[in-house]
Amino acid sequence: MRIAFVGKGGSGKTTLSALFTRHLVAQGRRVLAIDADINQHLGQALGVDNEHSTPPPLGGELTWIKDHLRGDNPLIGSAEVMIKTTPPGRGSRLLRLDPDEELHRRFARPAGGADLMVTGEFESEDIGVACYHSKTGAVELYLNHLLDGPGEYVVVDMTAGADAFASGLFTRFDLVVLISEPTLWGIGVYRQFRSHAQGHRVRLRVLGNKVTGQDDVGWLREHLGAALLGAVGQSAWVRATEQGRSPTFTDLEPDVRRALQITHDELDATERDWAAYHGDTVAFHLRNARAWANRSAGADLADQVDPGFVPGPAALMPVAGTAGIAG
Repeated sequence: MRIAFVGKGGSGKTTLSALFTRHLVAQGRRVLAIDADINQHLGQALGVDNEHSTPPPLGGELTWIKDHLRGDNPLIGSAEVMIKTTPPGRGSRLLRLDPDEELHRRFARPAGGADLMVTGEFESEDIGVACYHSKTGAVELYLNHLLDGPGEYVVVDMTAGADAFASGLFTRFDLVVLISEPTLWGIGVYRQFRSHAQGHRVRLRVLGNKVTGQDDVGWLREHLGAALLGAVGQSAWVRATEQGRSPTFTDLEPDVRRALQITHDELDATERDWAAYHGDTVAFHLRNARAWANRSAGADLADQVDPGFVPGPAALMPVAGTAGIAG
């Protein structure tokens, strides 16, 4: 299952991403957390306390990732013509959430009982010549080639605000949770996100954050209705971790644990339609090809689409044991 946390800057989405990751770990789940925010703080929120423990950034080795994922796919001649939306096909390297798989060994590091990947920070050499989505494109490619199985979870801390819509990454999840403070600005971000997501297969829910009482919860419920999963207030447990202390997770406040469990239940209630999921992948790829990528590559990238191919458990059956499957 895949979940993304979104919201305006300062809403607490990184904190909730880390808390949900810890919640899943405490329940014995295999979890991969991905920091896809331009402000890279998820590792710190999960207890990574020095630069030597930080994973190497996915955005720094995009060519290697493309070569690794295209595998023996005859429709993709090189990494140079592979873009962030290029869909997998027969011969592509489909990944399992396996710590021994080469991409995971290269880019994942332990954090808070989970594995952590990061897109990398916006560097000085990027200023004026690149956008941050050149880095988050690595996450989009990764998720398009991932066959996550039962009891496996990917938690992504997304970039803030409506900037998440600058790529198709927002459609790669079983559940998108927007973190909203009990303010008009927080509600405004939700409405903007909901409007942009219309017409796409996005299951959008909201967690309220920084509430000070039932009046705040009632106000959020009035404006959000059934979209509101729950709400959390100030947490002494979170403050302790932010100050470098290490309280046990069982000491987390009951209202926060309850909101995390409700979110978990909502996520587990979904069932991925692999054909529809891959259809969205292809649609975004064709859209990018027409808009800019065909000119950049000097080729028609629609030819990268493998007709009739659908990733998912069924894709393992005819090719199991070949080079097309990793992990």
